[in-house]
Amino acid sequence: MKGLYILLTVIFLTSCQQQNKEDINKAKQASIDSMKVEINKQRVIDSMKAEMAKLNEEKIEAQKEKVVVVQQKDGTAATTTTTTTKKKGWSATAKGAVIGAGVGAATGAIVSKKKGEGAIIGGLAGAAVGTGTGAVIDSKNKRNE
Repeated sequence: MKGLYILLTVIFLTSCQQQNKEDINKAKQASIDSMKVEINKQRVIDSMKAEMAKLNEEKIEAQKEKVVVVQQKDGTAATTTTTTTKKKGWSATAKGAVIGAGVGAATGAIVSKKKGEGAIIGGLAGAAVGTGTGAVIDSKNKRNE
């Protein structure tokens, strides 16, 4: 009987030790996985910061002034400054109007029983909403600059 107690005690202790090793390994793996996720998040943040810095450099380059000194025949020098501006493309208002018109026309044609009439009405409504949304975006961009 005494031998049975000793045997049960040994089995209990060894099983507890094995479980503790498994728990420790699981905790280690969870920590490693968590660190990998954080590293990936930081990598994304760093790449976004690099892109923002590149955009700021491009904006500064577009606004730089060029100074031109022209030597005239009578010996005097004339200085002129020119600013170079970067072509901006479509405004957010224009983009919003076009996108809204397209989405509105498609939705109107799908929903309405009279496809042509629904597309026209949907396109007009979508263009109006898109223009408004684009104007809001433009005003926010102007405030930020």
